[in-house]
Amino acid sequence: MSTESYDAIVIGSGPNGLAAAITLAEAGCSVLVCEAEGTIGGGTRSAELTLPGFVHDICSAVHPLAISSPFLRNLPLSKYGLKWIYPPTPLAHPLEDGAVVCMESAITATIANLGLDGGNYQRLLAPFCDHWEKLTEEILRPLRVPRHLLLVARFGLCALRSARNILLHRFHGERARALWAGLAAHSMLPLDQAPSAAAGLVLAASGHAVGWPFPQGGAQQIASALSSYLVSLGGKITTGMRVVSVDDLPPARAVLCGVTPRQLLRIAGHRLPAGYCRKLERYRYGMAAFKIDYALDGPIPWKAPHCLQAGTVHLGGTWEEIAASERSAWDGVPAARPFVLLSQPSLFDPKRAPAGKHTVWAYCHVPNGSRVDMSESIERQIERFAPGFRDRILARHVLSPEGLESHNANLVNGDINGGVQDLRQLFARPTWRLYTTPAPGLYLCSSSTPPGGGVHGMCGHFAAMSALRHLARGHSSPQSSMRIA
Repeated sequence: MSTESYDAIVIGSGPNGLAAAITLAEAGCSVLVCEAEGTIGGGTRSAELTLPGFVHDICSAVHPLAISSPFLRNLPLSKYGLKWIYPPTPLAHPLEDGAVVCMESAITATIANLGLDGGNYQRLLAPFCDHWEKLTEEILRPLRVPRHLLLVARFGLCALRSARNILLHRFHGERARALWAGLAAHSMLPLDQAPSAAAGLVLAASGHAVGWPFPQGGAQQIASALSSYLVSLGGKITTGMRVVSVDDLPPARAVLCGVTPRQLLRIAGHRLPAGYCRKLERYRYGMAAFKIDYALDGPIPWKAPHCLQAGTVHLGGTWEEIAASERSAWDGVPAARPFVLLSQPSLFDPKRAPAGKHTVWAYCHVPNGSRVDMSESIERQIERFAPGFRDRILARHVLSPEGLESHNANLVNGDINGGVQDLRQLFARPTWRLYTTPAPGLYLCSSSTPPGGGVHGMCGHFAAMSALRHLARGHSSPQSSMRIA
């Protein structure tokens, strides 16, 4: 390993790791990013998982928070090849009778979908859609005194409740309730548990304010653009470099770890006080994902044709069914009829598949570390709303929770959020120290820090800002007693 010294070393090249490295490099620091896998990207990687020419996203696929991110949206990523595709309809939610309820880009068009609940939907979401940029500046960051107090207070009064509470008090028709339940289920919490409403509010408001786009050519393009910009600033990236211990890194004044508490204990536990280690050991991981990628010989034959206009489709029928699915997975029992989240990017991006063919990305929530094969259950749900789907499958690629972790060690037992985001772990992630640790110069910059899961880079950005403050004071690194000046 090189003995060249750096101002900072970042472990992990996911969006948070790259955001941390860019923040440091823009401040004039010399930066090295160490990636364990053979390709960069972490949760934003793409590959031909099924057949040649079929490009699939390994983890994240749809990115409303990436274009909403106060950090990412100000980077010149289009200069480095990042192009966004906006499906005509962000989200479709087909129903049992062949009808469909849609979250359209325009909130007025969505209201028309919801009948008598349209007014309640507008009153709930319009204040956040209208001030989306201000709101993201407040919620995509660690807890602090807000600049926009009334906006944040209004958001908090709704977001810190359970999705079920909002559903029962705001909506009366099955269409609005089903749409809202699917949105809130992205929280990976039971819908009767706070703050599951937060995910519903954020995703619905973002859908109307900025859309639910995905990168042309796959999620890998996000990582590629970030890495190209970092290199233009003088940063360095090395792949295939798995960090077993922070002691093995080249000399550096700061080490930022894009890992979860479990990995931090493995690589740096010997540098941390016993009390802090015990806190990290108590950190809780949440529900997992079971994911299937499909190569198809044609588009999905939806019963509701408008689903072909949607980039994302939620498959769960009624709100009661979705709530039962999420509660079951939370309680440790995979649901017989799981709520399925599906993306069909090749309908809008011809770079994803050969002419006339298509890719599909679908997953459901399962207990953390579950070994139950959900393939048949997922396909039954798709077939339920799209009879004949199975006839169009050319190939499939399955990623169980164990398989997801093998692709990305941060997806502990399949948890794609870096840990449960309930009230206990929403603000104090992984402890009240947030990005810093008791070891001087050692930081956390993963989704196990605020503001948590999602492709937004804010965890890395704020960790790097914390490191820059300490570097300005001349603080030494966790290796200073060994080999770093």
